[in-house]
Amino acid sequence: MILVDAALRERAARGEDVVVALSGAGFAAQGLVMQLHDAAPGIRIGVITNRTLQTVVDLLATVGIDDYVVVDDPQQLDTVIERGQIAVTTDYELACGSGRVEVVVEATGEIEHGARVSLAAIAARKHLVLVNAELDATLGPILKVKADEAGVVFTDTDGDQPGALMNLKREAEFRGFQPLLLGNIKSLLDHRRTPETQAAFAANVRQRPKMITSFADGTKIAAEMATLANGSGFGVGTRGMYGPEVDHVDNAHKAYDLDMLLESGGLVDYIIGAEPSFGVFVLAYSEHDLRNFYMKVYKMGDGPLYTFYIPYHLSSLETPGTIGRAACFGDAALTPVGAPVCDVIAMAKFDLVSGQELDAVGGFTVYGLMENSPAARAENLIPLGLTDGAILRRDAAMDGVLTFDDVDLPDDRVSLDLWHEQCALFPLGRPVAQTSVG
Repeated sequence: MILVDAALRERAARGEDVVVALSGAGFAAQGLVMQLHDAAPGIRIGVITNRTLQTVVDLLATVGIDDYVVVDDPQQLDTVIERGQIAVTTDYELACGSGRVEVVVEATGEIEHGARVSLAAIAARKHLVLVNAELDATLGPILKVKADEAGVVFTDTDGDQPGALMNLKREAEFRGFQPLLLGNIKSLLDHRRTPETQAAFAANVRQRPKMITSFADGTKIAAEMATLANGSGFGVGTRGMYGPEVDHVDNAHKAYDLDMLLESGGLVDYIIGAEPSFGVFVLAYSEHDLRNFYMKVYKMGDGPLYTFYIPYHLSSLETPGTIGRAACFGDAALTPVGAPVCDVIAMAKFDLVSGQELDAVGGFTVYGLMENSPAARAENLIPLGLTDGAILRRDAAMDGVLTFDDVDLPDDRVSLDLWHEQCALFPLGRPVAQTSVG
């Protein structure tokens, strides 16, 4: 991070700020605009694109920015950016295509729209930062291939758990340890939560009920850890992860069998109920007697399995660092290593009936669990990222897993096209059924 902030200050001194196009105007986007407005020299927002214009206007008012211009053509957009103002538009292709923009940040939390924005950014040869684990978990591998072909960086963000864990994994490796488990921390997990049950809490924290629902019902952690799996090569030990209860993060290493971890080659997982109840951790191994002696002197335990812990992850407040890494160094915080390693599969949240229309992340009908991608392909399991608008062909029991054979899918989805392209490029099992609503 020291190198990144120094490089950005040098760019600011030269009058060559990294200009960002931001897609989205929700909670994460608001935090990023705040940071870039007053705490990130060398980076500035050039344009914000969102399907609802008033939401952007409200965001800017909350942050305290009134110097913006609504634009609808390329020349006007570039002129506004050159004047140092913020351009606002509903046209994401216009925003991504500006020659003044260097980095696109996709922060909608939506899969179909986020996929369209991502393709537009890559086509325009812009570095792409996702504050959208749901999209990354579903289509990250194919988007990474397209970004590589375009010669641009494709990366998840620092601050969210996947990016924070990848940074911690790299630190542990640099110190001479072998990471064996990349761990998240949850305080609550209830698959029956819905936007209705979470509405009051969502209002208190100024977020959408569907997003808060995805935190509570387990979908969000599945998306985050699948993104991490695809970027680290670490799989999942069991469908849905183990999720042991742990009293304190310092004792996380006691919840896992060392021989199992060594045999696995590395897993992603989470613990539940652990104090101090926030942050991320890595369990890393050392068989080096002298290194383990130093770790004991440094109060890190007897080993040979050690807990490395960061007590926070600040999501969009840390995204400026990701933007700087991409623009100044061509470095990704977290990006897929190749073929998908894990999927987020769709599970019935309640008993569902034939003919019922499904929603997706943070909804009323389905929730997500992690599964290793080869197993998901072998069973023809449908990823949660593709269920929105699907129609059930048959009844589904609560907590039952959904397959492509169980649904008719909308036939106008870029995300579905990308999924088929991803499966064709990385054949991991039986072909996905080509189904559509009509």
